[in-house]
Amino acid sequence: MSYIETESRDGALWLWLNRPGRHNALVPAMVSEFRAAVARAAEQDPSALVLAARGRSFSTGGDVAGFLENSGSLQALQEYSERLVGGLHAAILDLLAFPAPVLAAINGPVTGGSTGLMLAADLVAMAEDAFVQPYYSEVGFSPDGGWTALLPDRIGTAKALQIQYRNERIGATEALVLGLATCICPREQLESQIGSWTSEIAKGYAQTHRATREKIWDEQRRAEVKSRLDQEKARFLELVTRPETLEGMRDFKKERA
Repeated sequence: MSYIETESRDGALWLWLNRPGRHNALVPAMVSEFRAAVARAAEQDPSALVLAARGRSFSTGGDVAGFLENSGSLQALQEYSERLVGGLHAAILDLLAFPAPVLAAINGPVTGGSTGLMLAADLVAMAEDAFVQPYYSEVGFSPDGGWTALLPDRIGTAKALQIQYRNERIGATEALVLGLATCICPREQLESQIGSWTSEIAKGYAQTHRATREKIWDEQRRAEVKSRLDQEKARFLELVTRPETLEGMRDFKKERA
């Protein structure tokens, strides 16, 4: 089974996260496949790139079971975490550098580092019952995926801290108010909403959209984001091997068993 499905619709390319049995939780192979799909999409010069997901969740972030399966030694756990978090951060930077508008159809929960995929999108359609939530303080992880590198610039420093300290759930309505979502709609209308955006985008000059995105996410700005993401990864790798974090992962998995 492929972790990422690619579909072409009216000049736009759709990338579907396809691990629905695990709520599209991220593992290194999935992130690697996602990056390869984004690279192929860039070569095809689509009018837009759409991020979507199979099943009931968009993505619940790094698969805690994957971390535990690689916790036999501290070195193995660090190497696994490096592949996953490093790959995710590279994927976020790939999206920021993508040469066409990036859209996201958020069909359900977005938690942990997968939030970075949503933050890298230009337009976000969010299902009415979808939500965003960090969960880091429930496990002992350090934030990754842009929770400290991208989110404060979007919603303000104080709000970003509040959400993470209290592990607050950002529902679709609040996400709209905060500017994390462009619109909210019933889940069954997500694809048609995205389709209306891609049709509208296709009517404009692709060269103008490309120039706009290149100037907003220019090399200097992306370098700043990369520096912050690198700091997130370094801190994640430091905390993931601590005994209390390992215990937090075990407790988290038990609670959801």
